[in-house]
Amino acid sequence: NPPAPGELSTVCWLIAVIPVSLQAGRSCTVIGGSGFLGQHMVEQLLAKGYRVNVFDIQQSFEREQVTFYLGDLCDKEALLPALQGVSVVFHCASPAPSSDNRELFYKVNFLGTKTVIAACREARVQKLVLTSSASVVFEGTDIKNGSEDLPYAQKPIDYYTETKILQEKEVLSANDPDNDFLTTAIRPHGIFGPRDPQLVPILIQAAQSGKMKFIIGDGKNLVDFTYVENVVHGHILAAEKLHKDSPLCGKAFHITNDEPIPFWTFMSRILTGLDYDPPKYHIPYWLAYYLALLLALLLALLRPLVTIKATFTPMRVALAGTFHYYSCERAKRAMGYRPVVSLDEAIARTVQSYPSLRRARA
Repeated sequence: NPPAPGELSTVCWLIAVIPVSLQAGRSCTVIGGSGFLGQHMVEQLLAKGYRVNVFDIQQSFEREQVTFYLGDLCDKEALLPALQGVSVVFHCASPAPSSDNRELFYKVNFLGTKTVIAACREARVQKLVLTSSASVVFEGTDIKNGSEDLPYAQKPIDYYTETKILQEKEVLSANDPDNDFLTTAIRPHGIFGPRDPQLVPILIQAAQSGKMKFIIGDGKNLVDFTYVENVVHGHILAAEKLHKDSPLCGKAFHITNDEPIPFWTFMSRILTGLDYDPPKYHIPYWLAYYLALLLALLLALLRPLVTIKATFTPMRVALAGTFHYYSCERAKRAMGYRPVVSLDEAIARTVQSYPSLRRARA
């Protein structure tokens, strides 16, 4: 039997209104969605049924289900259209840590983030999830199972980290439950995986040029390396668990594989997986560090005459020769985080994804 006129109007109202409200709850924008982490974020969000917008300075892939908005992060008017009608914003845009552009770091990581916060408020976005970094508490000395209660680094290891500290403070202090705007920060460490333009390609380039022969220190220093899928999983969990009374509000959370591994063991597994020889000679940590300091001083003296970008720096020696791994206990308690891909599986998937970097055998 056909519905009565009153019932028909109710049915029409339900069809018109309910899908919109459901869509609003499952809609998001990924700022920096064209990057390494951003692309993986978009893929997992789509798989979970989210409607996804991407805001970035460039478009690096095509997806029918994704709406792209191109523009400068510091231009609020360019950013606002990408935030209309979404409930969650994931902010993972940042210059590569290896970049040496201090002005760009400050512009994107700090000024750009201030613009993101202002735009989110204007567009009435309810949740902002920031991709921060565990390095915000690292000063180049050992951190073993470090918690989020560690203070921010007073002497950050580089300018990238200095601006990430400014960024994280800005986002967490913007948390405002009374005005329906909630923020949280995810601190990954050592992100790697398929399509990574940094860690694996740079490592293989170093091996090809004969620079991967030495182990700095005794090789026993444990470090977190985190598979990109686990990092994304942490972000999505944070967004879904973030509400007015949750312990996530205005807080930062470490997200790792929860399997710290000796730094040089990890590097060796990537190298041997792609048919390169692992490093085998040891150089004392103190000697490597002071040689890097001496080189930095020499390059500073030469700078008026010639500019040379050093790859052997005190910061890189510290990253390679100290312990720096972090506890995920807060994320486990607050959002039920558990890694979805083990470290062994993550390394295998990563190596298999780089056939073009495999060493050609004679």
